Amino acid sequence: MDGLPDPPAMAGLPDPPAVAGRMPRVAPPPAQRLRGGRSIAGMWLRRGFYGWLFPAAFLLPLWLLVGWGVFDAGAWAFLWVLFLAIPSVFFGQLILTLLVRARGSVRTRRAVSWWDVLGFTVWHALTISLGFFDQAWWAPVMVLTVFVAVGLFWLELWQLWREARPSRLLLRTTEGVAYVPPPQSTAPPRRPEDVIVITERTPPPTS
Repeated sequence: MDGLPDPPAMAGLPDPPAVAGRMPRVAPPPAQRLRGGRSIAGMWLRRGFYGWLFPAAFLLPLWLLVGWGVFDAGAWAFLWVLFLAIPSVFFGQLILTLLVRARGSVRTRRAVSWWDVLGFTVWHALTISLGFFDQAWWAPVMVLTVFVAVGLFWLELWQLWREARPSRLLLRTTEGVAYVPPPQSTAPPRRPEDVIVITERTPPPTS
């Protein structure tokens, strides 16, 4: 009727949204946004390690040679770098990289696991520290580097064996990676039993 206010204004309610049927977007809570950001950053970090493994086989031995020249380590250190350090680091890194990429989950996601990130970070940090050729701590760091390399080798074998077990099958889908359990053994279908139907015929009544 004329002279009466509109129903929303009369009820004291805000105006309806401009588009009918569309609900306002609710922002996720801060904790959920933080977890989402961490997961994205973690995936980029693991993918960065995936791309770093092959170049590391060439850059780490090169750093040891450059460190010998820059820090003037001497003739014995040059022999160690040339005949021991460069071949062992090169072939060791190459073998570890092949073990990592032999896992189906790594090839599918193009990202290493967090165990790989931890192991390679420690081993590469120790290898880089050897290139400074500081006599005060070089010998114990050298021994520690060898132990870490052996431990990293067994870590990669353990991860490869755990993933290669026939307990689950890795498939790649359009929405990500799905783990499908192996099909369970089903019993053969039972044959239906023979059913014998006996009908009793009653004699007609006698007249």
